[in-house]
Amino acid sequence: MREALFIKQNSERWKGYENLKAISPDELAESFISITDDLAYAKTFYPKSNTTKYLNGLAATFHQSIYKNKKEKTGRFTSFWKYELPLIFHKHRKPLLCSLLFFIVFSLIGALSAKYDNSFVRLIMGNDYVNMTNENIAKGDPFGVYKHESEFWMFVQIAFNNIRVELLVFVLGIFFSVGSIYQLMNNGVMMGSFQYYFFSKGLGWQSILVIWLHGTLEISAIIIAGGAGLILGNSLLFPKTYKRMVSLKNGAKDGIKIAIGIIPIFLTAAFFEGFVTRHTEMPVWLSVTILISSLIFIIWYVILYPANLSRKLNHNNLIINETAY
Repeated sequence: MREALFIKQNSERWKGYENLKAISPDELAESFISITDDLAYAKTFYPKSNTTKYLNGLAATFHQSIYKNKKEKTGRFTSFWKYELPLIFHKHRKPLLCSLLFFIVFSLIGALSAKYDNSFVRLIMGNDYVNMTNENIAKGDPFGVYKHESEFWMFVQIAFNNIRVELLVFVLGIFFSVGSIYQLMNNGVMMGSFQYYFFSKGLGWQSILVIWLHGTLEISAIIIAGGAGLILGNSLLFPKTYKRMVSLKNGAKDGIKIAIGIIPIFLTAAFFEGFVTRHTEMPVWLSVTILISSLIFIIWYVILYPANLSRKLNHNNLIINETAY
């Protein structure tokens, strides 16, 4: 698009942004996202023009307005999870989908390997863990491993370990996405073989009701972290119209926001594993409710809500552009 046409289509909307006094916090967040998108476009196609300078100043004004006092900082904190992170999910939905597909494939490989090789589960999970679980099964308490430590200490250990794994999955994406794929393979094969092990013992349904109480959020967050790693790696592999270092900077920024944004999911999963999963005697309806609620939340927050939010923003921008004509 020529610069003149770009200005013509958006000038009225930009003029409206110059008056921030009457804008609500939600409108301010939406407008800031919109103006930064315009600025990114201008930097790409008209890097040295007055239009880019103007948009940069306008974006700076928005930034100062958002961060100017404590109350608005709190609003910014809320808007990150309400607007910014969901829009990043939608923007990078393809890498997130690829991460999910990789994990599913590796999980199937793990399950098939465990089925056709009796020693595979021991190779992946370790002899000590398998022997302990066999002893628990013999005692009639197959998931006793979740009851060995105090609730709080177990929560702390699991939360720390899961966040460490998440950051590793993300950071290794810098190696042209291969590092993140490798970590997805490790976790996927482990999950597949682990799950098959319980099915082979006739405990498949019970394992789903127990393990996936926390596993739904935990595994979903690892898959999302894998998507963040792919974003990072792909920014190096496929810079598109950007210079490679600029592309890497943008990919790293979005990836870090995802990695930070899903930490509450890991903390919630760790809470479930530490305080809830150990109650293997809980009613089936309660287990199913927690499991399905977790799955619905992930689908809504990562897929449905971001798509709806993006559609609303695009619709509003379209109305503004049509009005400008």
